[in-house]
Parts: sequence; structure tokens; C-alpha cells
Amino acid sequence: MSELMIADDFALIREDLKEGLEGEGFSIKASVSSGAEAVRRYEKGMIVLMDIEMESSDAGIKATEAILGKDENALVIFLTSHDRDDVIMTAMATGAKDFVVKGSDIKDIAEHIRRVEMGEPQLTQRVQEILMGEYKRLRHSEKSLLFFIQHLSSLTTAERELISCFMQGLKVKEIAERRFVEPVTVKSQIRTLLSKTGCSRTKEIVSLIRELGLERLFP
Repeated sequence: MSELMIADDFALIREDLKEGLEGEGFSIKASVSSGAEAVRRYEKGMIVLMDIEMESSDAGIKATEAILGKDENALVIFLTSHDRDDVIMTAMATGAKDFVVKGSDIKDIAEHIRRVEMGEPQLTQRVQEILMGEYKRLRHSEKSLLFFIQHLSSLTTAERELISCFMQGLKVKEIAERRFVEPVTVKSQIRTLLSKTGCSRTKEIVSLIRELGLERLFP
């Protein structure tokens, strides 16, 4: 069974989760109070229970992105009190495997962890409804939701930086100067990114991000 990391800024919550999950047979390898510490302490093979609001309102989101940047196969489960639709969409778009609301029974949390470990995430009905609702809202462009669910977690750090430049309206020459590479290198990276995402133009990527309201993933 995989080892767990618990990331939450409240010591009491970490202690309760540790005690409860150890009772369910899990091994807690790390217990941290910030997103930054979660990134530092992460080791391949861990399953991470990640709060969202810690040292900042989106610390868990940023930490998850950083962890997946280090290990694209990382298994992150958001365990948070934030259950607004937009928060759930943003969280799942990072590439996290599941989203569980705090206060859930410890046995339910343990079952979510086991299912993620088996590669069969058990999304709650609410999360499923939000994702399906978003799919229906964007049915005029079906690949919008699929783009984020299937491709966002596979983006490299360099590709995320490239998208951030697109969001700022930078041209190829400006991106090359900012990243200290040749324009031909940027053009090659753009071709790879377009192929990976199934988009035909960089403007299409920007449009999808804005349509879903996920600009903060690409600061």
C-alpha cells in the first residue's frame, strides 16, 4: 500500500486524519502545513491529500501543479472545505485524481484513496455532476472540457510557461527573448503543444482557458 502525505495548515486536522487513516491501514510518511512544504517533501510513490487554502488561498492548487511538474504520475486528492463549482473545476484541471470535501467519514476518505491507488478514482456524485454540467455547457465545443481533463495534467513546465506567454499576448520573438532561446525553438515547442492539445492555433488554447475561467493556472 502506498504511503501518504497529508497537507493541511491545521495541526488538529492533520492529527485526526493521521490517526484515522492509520487505523484504516495506511502509512503516513509526511504531514505538512503548507503547499510549499508539500512540494519539498513529496517523493515518488506518495499519495497526497491536499488542502487548497493554506499559506495562500490557492496554495494547494499551486502545490499540486508543482508536484505534477516534478512527477506527472503523482496521485493527488484534494481534501478541502471549498466546494464551489469553480473551485472544483480548477482543482480537477490541475490533474488531481479526486476531490473530497472535509468532514467526510474517514472510511469514505480511505475508500477514495484506495480507488485512486488502483487507478479507478471514485469521484463523488457532486464532482461528477459539476464536470458533466460543464461538459453540457460547452457542448458546442466538446473538446473544451476534454482538453483540460485529458491533456492539462500532461503539460510540461515549459509548455505551461509557453501558454502563460500566450495568455499575455506575447509574440514568438518576445517569447524567445524572455526564455533566452531562439525563435525556431519556440516555434517547434508550439507545434508540439498544438499537437498534444489537438488545437490548430495558439489563440484556440487561450480561448479555451478563458472560456473555462482557468486563467489563474497560467499566471
